[in-house]
Amino acid sequence: MDFMTDQDVQKYREDGYVVLDGLLTPQECDELRQRMSEIVDRMDVPEHCRTTFSTYHDEQLKTQGNADYFITSGDKIRFFFEKGVFDDKGEFIVPKQRSVNKVGHALHAYEPLYKKVTHSPKVQGIAKKLGLSTPVILQSMYIFKQPGIGGEVTPHQDATFLYTEPLGRVMGLWIALEDATVNNGCLWFIPGSHDSGITRRMVRTPEGTFPLTDFIGREQTYNEEKFVPTPVKKGGVVLIHGEVVHRSAENISEDSRHVYTFHIMEAQETRWSPDNWLQPTEELPFPPLYTK
Repeated sequence: MDFMTDQDVQKYREDGYVVLDGLLTPQECDELRQRMSEIVDRMDVPEHCRTTFSTYHDEQLKTQGNADYFITSGDKIRFFFEKGVFDDKGEFIVPKQRSVNKVGHALHAYEPLYKKVTHSPKVQGIAKKLGLSTPVILQSMYIFKQPGIGGEVTPHQDATFLYTEPLGRVMGLWIALEDATVNNGCLWFIPGSHDSGITRRMVRTPEGTFPLTDFIGREQTYNEEKFVPTPVKKGGVVLIHGEVVHRSAENISEDSRHVYTFHIMEAQETRWSPDNWLQPTEELPFPPLYTK
């Protein structure tokens, strides 16, 4: 029996998202969390996070360091921190494990457990059920949504950041490694909002200019009442169309909301924008999802 039913496909096409329970077992979720705990324990804090603010110039260098660290992270495993976790000397003022906002963007390539989940028969089956002929993996992230400090993610469309021509070729898979609830910051969607295109894009700026990325187009405002909360049980996955509008609230609970998420793209007859922040590299071209 297919993991994804015809009704699931219909809901995804109509609403722009669908929840599928049981992509991973609780044990598989715990193994991914344990491995991430080991990765964070061994991490080196990037130098720009340790820069002391003393002058405006220092602050500029720190900002530029942050931006460069991000824009070159597509083929690496790098660490992105919550606000306010370092003192002015760059030392942790919260426990290390509680400091990280996310880790990205190439876990799917370099970490065997994450690679196995990304290419699992169920994930490949989802792509085949949706009729994808040549899907490739764009990026992957581990998102912590830390208790009490996990920040809000404002309404957005993934295609703003991962733009293709034509549109409609990118899908996110968002796997809950713990129960995602209204209290700890689950996703909220506007059903059907994937049919209206996008109004703005994040693009690379010309080489040698700063900032390294900028937004073009206009930011949309959305009616809060249209958002629908989407809780997910541990091990479940949300399929997210690249243009569906979604957000998540800050985590004000005492529970974390760990997630492994990655994006895939139908590569056949698709142009990946050279203006996107994320670009394939010689070290890591976008790998095919389907394994022989």
